[in-house]
Amino acid sequence: MSNAPIHLHLSAHQEIEGLAFQLLEIELTRPDRLIYPDDLTSLKLPPGMDPRVGTVLSGRAPIWLYTYLAHECHPTAWLACYDPRLGAIVVATHTPKVKIGQILPVLPESRRGLCPALMIVGPPDSGKSTISQQLFQSLIRINPSIYLQRAHWDGEGNWILELDPAQRETLKLTYKGALTEEFFPYHAQAILQLRKQKALVLVDIGGMVQPEKSPLLEACTHYLVVSRSPEVIEGWHQFCQDRGNLILVGVIHSNTDPENKILRHSPHLEALVGGWSAMNQPPLLPDLLDQVSNLIHSS
Repeated sequence: MSNAPIHLHLSAHQEIEGLAFQLLEIELTRPDRLIYPDDLTSLKLPPGMDPRVGTVLSGRAPIWLYTYLAHECHPTAWLACYDPRLGAIVVATHTPKVKIGQILPVLPESRRGLCPALMIVGPPDSGKSTISQQLFQSLIRINPSIYLQRAHWDGEGNWILELDPAQRETLKLTYKGALTEEFFPYHAQAILQLRKQKALVLVDIGGMVQPEKSPLLEACTHYLVVSRSPEVIEGWHQFCQDRGNLILVGVIHSNTDPENKILRHSPHLEALVGGWSAMNQPPLLPDLLDQVSNLIHSS
């Protein structure tokens, strides 16, 4: 089964806060990290699972795979799902030693120092979410330890980018949330937690310069501007560089004209990427991928 699209790795017994547990780590082995529902038909739990202790599920995988594994792991003493932004969240238990919703501070082996965090900024409808997703999908082929954090209240998830434009806009209106005092501090803490564990964190922060986003400046290290409006770019520089002391990686001018052009490589990348429309998103610029991949932190 070495060519199976899903590998499950079982750890030896570990202990946290006096609780014994086993870590069941999910590895998606295809280069694009895709799996399909019929892959479940041949998936089995690894031998050696111990029902007397808790189980922590970890790894990047769709919700339906986690649901299936949660069902299969039901006989274990308790079950938690690991979120790298929070810890291991208990979702099922047969013992009074833990309770539903309890967060256990389970951490993988730490990296040396914090990895970079690239904030992707610019005005609305410029292509930030699409470029963020393109970067993420390309970078995980280079290093699977990449995380894309949607730090804005209409960040529905990467799945929405795979829908047709009309359905996408309908669902964006349905799922759009509202700003609260806790929102950006929560995401800033999540980014810092991710930087302890990942090789690079991409952060999509939405399309407006707002003082409420200041906590994100403290959590990130670099920024990339994606803008269809040249006149607003300076405002983003002031926000990210002057107020946040972030390092500029590049400026991408997006527009509907079909032309692609590299304007400069130094001291930062600046490029014109054309062909944007509601029905079309141009491919990721190779020069941008090269620039961002240079940020990947080696452990």
